[in-house]
Amino acid sequence: MEGFKPHAKKSSDDDKKQQNSLKDIMEQALKSSDFHQFSPVEKIVISYYKSLINEEKINQFLIKEIQKHIDMINNLQDIKNILPFDEVKITNDTQIVEDKLIKGFVVVQLKNNGNDFILVNVSNVQMGHRKNNDTENEFSVVGPKVGFVENIDINIHLLRQQVAVSNLVIEEITIGNVSKTKVAIAYLDGVTNPRQIETVKQRLNDINLDVVYDSSLLDQIISDNSNTIFPLFLSSERIDRITYAISLGQVAIISDGSPYVISGPTTILDYFISPEDYFLPWILGSFFRIARICSVFFSIFATSLYVAVLTYHFEVIPEKLLEPLVISRANVPFPPVMEVIFLEITIELLREAGARLPAKIGQTLGIVGGIVIGQATVEAALTSSILLIIVALSALASFTTPIFKMANTIRVLRFPFIILAAIWGGLGIVAGILFLMGHLLRLKSLGTPYLVPLFPFRTGSFADSIIRSSYKKINMRNKSLKPLSLIRYEPSEDMEDINHEES
Repeated sequence: MEGFKPHAKKSSDDDKKQQNSLKDIMEQALKSSDFHQFSPVEKIVISYYKSLINEEKINQFLIKEIQKHIDMINNLQDIKNILPFDEVKITNDTQIVEDKLIKGFVVVQLKNNGNDFILVNVSNVQMGHRKNNDTENEFSVVGPKVGFVENIDINIHLLRQQVAVSNLVIEEITIGNVSKTKVAIAYLDGVTNPRQIETVKQRLNDINLDVVYDSSLLDQIISDNSNTIFPLFLSSERIDRITYAISLGQVAIISDGSPYVISGPTTILDYFISPEDYFLPWILGSFFRIARICSVFFSIFATSLYVAVLTYHFEVIPEKLLEPLVISRANVPFPPVMEVIFLEITIELLREAGARLPAKIGQTLGIVGGIVIGQATVEAALTSSILLIIVALSALASFTTPIFKMANTIRVLRFPFIILAAIWGGLGIVAGILFLMGHLLRLKSLGTPYLVPLFPFRTGSFADSIIRSSYKKINMRNKSLKPLSLIRYEPSEDMEDINHEES
């Protein structure tokens, strides 16, 4: 008996530890609005994530069977015997309970027996895996093709499949006096800065609209500055992009009825990062990212430089290039600025028409219309062939931007620079750049400077900004986000050896 008492005490301590652990798990889960916990009968408690399970199976086969045989139930084994499910397991390991909860299992617990649990697999495996939820506008050759859909429950389910941790918190609110649209906020508890979470919730709760059609409305309303053409929240239909943003400590906003999820705070360089960069070797990923950023500068300044040089700065043209320019513009009756604006508007009309028409017709219109109009304008001497090449390359360069909203911003920026170049030449372009930089310096996304890590200058954040460094060096979260945990993962020695061999 004397040898038994210490063992009993130890067992009691373990039970207490198990109960405390379960209490922590449930308190963590209850922070999410999609977590349900209720008692279908007096002595039984059922817990599950609504977004991960098949509610029809629970209502028809689990709750009904328990209510039907309630008089026969004295312990968990009795419950296990009456449940018509293939995968039913009794355990007292709270770590298993935590892992299974976020995999789509239902936890059944007797109130008078807090140490043992029944885990029932009622996960909705097929939920969200449809043929028509492939990404449509953010293509990638390498990597997953599955995107979000218009149903918020499916989107949360898809997100939880990728972020399979218990500290992923989903909080739902209702917006819209008429539409009563469900909007969910997703973040990692213990990683994301609480101030940013509270800011997002406060701004969403302050919204007073009748109908919320899409997450793009929320993007505009909760932005730090509504008088800017630059997007301050990253909008994406790709699950992997939003998963990565959440893992960095950002807040994601999911709106019912919208296949796009927005995340923030963001910086300007986030809009030139493609998920494909992380699926390629880091040298290739860095090369394509730098090429993407350079193409943005070419797209904005190519045509404005053409106008400035031909209007005010002939002296900078090399002698060998001067003759072809003079010949190509010999019969053009318009000044360079009119010539450029005409072609730019033509390109924009072709792009808009191609986007609004059905896919097959739009592609045909873009190709045939571009060739016919381009050839006709050169032959009619309405524009020079050299400018036609520059405008076409500028349009192609703008397509390299992965985020559609930033691509639209780049398209619009070309026009003010063209007008400034026509008025003051190179000085006008410099003035436009100074004004643009002043505007960007003032922008913030959820209080985070828009130009980080360029300004304020943060050397530690360059590992995954302009270039994509090896996985050995991008294990830290961006300090500008002010996350509660800076370390994403610890690089192993094997990873260091592999990176060393690759370089």
